Amino acid sequence: MSPKKSTAEILRHGSRSEHAYRCLRDAIQNSQIKPGERVMEVEVAEWLQLSRTPVRDAIRRLENEGILFHEPRIGLVVATLDRQAVMELYAMREVLEGTAARLCARHASDLEVQDLTDLVARERHLEGDHNAIAEHNRRFHDAIHRGAHNRYLEKSLAAVNDSMWLLGRPLMLLPERAKTALMEHSRLAEAIRRRDPEKAEESARNHVNAAQRERLKRLFPNGHQ
Repeated sequence: MSPKKSTAEILRHGSRSEHAYRCLRDAIQNSQIKPGERVMEVEVAEWLQLSRTPVRDAIRRLENEGILFHEPRIGLVVATLDRQAVMELYAMREVLEGTAARLCARHASDLEVQDLTDLVARERHLEGDHNAIAEHNRRFHDAIHRGAHNRYLEKSLAAVNDSMWLLGRPLMLLPERAKTALMEHSRLAEAIRRRDPEKAEESARNHVNAAQRERLKRLFPNGHQ
């Protein structure tokens, strides 16, 4: 029987597994590893200069999240989303973002509401800096998720947003989408400021639907899978 691991050893292993997970996740998110591309445990271990055990843990975690899956006769690959999967993903995002906006309008503190208003004001000054706008967009939606004050909803949103990485570059890097999204953010923040749950949910759903239309147009220009 192998000797019992010390707490320090467990923590070190956990830290290495987390490091491997974040590196792999970032590589997929940044399209260094693209959908359909094979992921081999030994190659990742060599790349990260880690043993295979923490890499195996990281890969298993990404499998559980649906980011990696086993392709017959090929092995482990980054998931590729067809048109139906993209529709399903956005359908879930619409429901969750709409619910978050509704709950935020009801439960956010006055300070959290003011933060949302400030975020929209700052977004107006980021025109032309598309990387900053993409990051700002994440902060805006995270603020709404926190303002909903529902930990289970936040977990569900995090899972859906993890799968959004598979769609490629953020739409906010596109000048025309960034400009339209600013108007949508403004309407959404205003509905929350007025404590109007119905209008907040409607605005959030419209925002997600607009993003879905743009994404489908770019991923499937001919309307096919």
